[in-house]
Amino acid sequence: VQLQASGGGLVQAGGSLRLSCAASGGTFSSYNMGWFRRPPGKEREFVAGVNWSGFSTYYADSVKGRFTISRDSAKNTVYLQMNSLNPEDTAVYYCAAKARGTAGVDKAYEYGYWGQGTQVTVSS
Repeated sequence: VQLQASGGGLVQAGGSLRLSCAASGGTFSSYNMGWFRRPPGKEREFVAGVNWSGFSTYYADSVKGRFTISRDSAKNTVYLQMNSLNPEDTAVYYCAAKARGTAGVDKAYEYGYWGQGTQVTVSS
């Protein structure tokens, strides 16, 4: 499956952005989906995940209550709605896919497919 992330940009603290990740070349419902990010000078970290059906979602503590992950099977797209952004959210954001039925949601090595990344910059 190929993943194409979009929607990043520059936003002021307190603002919102919605990231999109369009999947192609595979059966969308066969994959659990996740968002990860790499802040400047730091390691890649888990942000949010959603299972193949969309019924189960998972979040890093740092984004709980501010970010929402969702998926639209009709559009083969997963979204990350980001509200109340702060400068610590500045990072390159990546979407990823892992085979349905595999355990774990927050470990990058579990994901076999990655998008190209989209830059999110939050100014103070």
